[in-house]
Amino acid sequence: MATVVELITYPVKGCAGTSVDSTHLTPAGLAHDRSFMVVSVDGVYRTQRRDPRLALVRPTVSADGSRLTLASAEPVSGHGALHLDVDTSAPRRDVDLFGATYQGIDQGDEVAAWLTDLLGTPSRLVRVPPEHDRKTDGLTPGTSGYADSSAVHVLSRASLAHLHTRMDERGAPPLPMDRFRPNIVIDSLPEGCQGEQAADWAAEPHAEDRIRRATIGAAELGYTKLAVRCAVTLVDQEAGARGGPEPLRTLAGYRRFSAGGVVFGAKFSVVRPGKLSVGDEVAVEEWGEAER
Repeated sequence: MATVVELITYPVKGCAGTSVDSTHLTPAGLAHDRSFMVVSVDGVYRTQRRDPRLALVRPTVSADGSRLTLASAEPVSGHGALHLDVDTSAPRRDVDLFGATYQGIDQGDEVAAWLTDLLGTPSRLVRVPPEHDRKTDGLTPGTSGYADSSAVHVLSRASLAHLHTRMDERGAPPLPMDRFRPNIVIDSLPEGCQGEQAADWAAEPHAEDRIRRATIGAAELGYTKLAVRCAVTLVDQEAGARGGPEPLRTLAGYRRFSAGGVVFGAKFSVVRPGKLSVGDEVAVEEWGEAER
């Protein structure tokens, strides 16, 4: 069987992820995923494409979403972690995400100063309003917070292992899974399984590309699109700095997408919310042909 081996939520868009053993899958993705976003003073989204130091910010959110903590491996303004009571009632402001206008709730001057000091550029933090009703596109439309597009990003260990094989042929070292910032990481049966039992679909690289409907725990996902990769994959997530040309250089040799760019992993919308846990079976209800 294919199972969930990692669940990662990214409370603040562009910042580090938080691994969890179990969580609730909401219509907009894993609980609290991309519910906050760092923006310029003009409200334009910040991303690791231009601000790789976002990766140094390690956010955690209380279960009820009322408390946000930001920590960093580097000292910020002479103090450590910042603890913030989340504001959901302040006046809304316009924010820009890939040229589209949404609403955000500014979280105040203290966290703005903390982020400005760490990133070295004037920044603010906004939260998705409770009435946020964003529509996402793709084969199965849905909603999301401030994610790039769809609510959930799924990637298999088999796909990463195949990429590493290709990179090794070029003399490039392997890269950690966090370069691709997935929400759900899937794998086949544990090591040690032999024979026919081990020959399940999750052992096939890029099998996630062909999933159209899948149930995981109490939840159901619907395929939207392939994940087109960008310069964020070049950022060392521990150092908060851009590295070399990998993995984009190798992906360009075998994962070019007809619509442009290179692809790695798949995006999904939430068809049915529910609880997810590491160890849950990924049961594919419908398959399709991989997009090219």
